Amino acid sequence: VQLQASGGGLVQAGGSLTLSCAASGRTISSYAMGWYRQAPGKERELVAAISWNGDSTYYADSVKGRFTISRDNSKHRVYLQMNSLTPEDTAVYYCAATLRAIATMEADFGSWGQGTQVTVSS
Repeated sequence: VQLQASGGGLVQAGGSLTLSCAASGRTISSYAMGWYRQAPGKERELVAAISWNGDSTYYADSVKGRFTISRDNSKHRVYLQMNSLTPEDTAVYYCAATLRAIATMEADFGSWGQGTQVTVSS
C-alpha cells in the first residue's frame, strides 16, 4: 500500500491541525494504521494507532486527550486531529500501515508515507 500524508503546517500554540493520510494500491481496510512523529534530534515515536475497523486505538501519553486518530475506509483515509498544540508537538509526522490487528512497535509497520511537517510556534 502507498501512503501520502498531508495537512501539516505552521500553527500557533493552542491551535489545531488535522493530518490526513491517503492510501492507494490496496484497500486500506486490510491495515491497521499509525501516526508517528520525529522531532529534530529525537527518535521517531508512535503518536497514535488504530485498528483496521477503528474499534481499537492507542495514544502516546504525551497526546492523550489532545489528539484523535480516526479512519474512513470508504475514502481510504486515516486522520489525526490535533488540538491544543504545543511547541513540543513540532515534528515531521508520518503515517504507517501494518497488517497486524493493531501495532505499537515501529518494526511492525511495513509501509510508510513521506511525512508532513508540523510546526507549532510559541
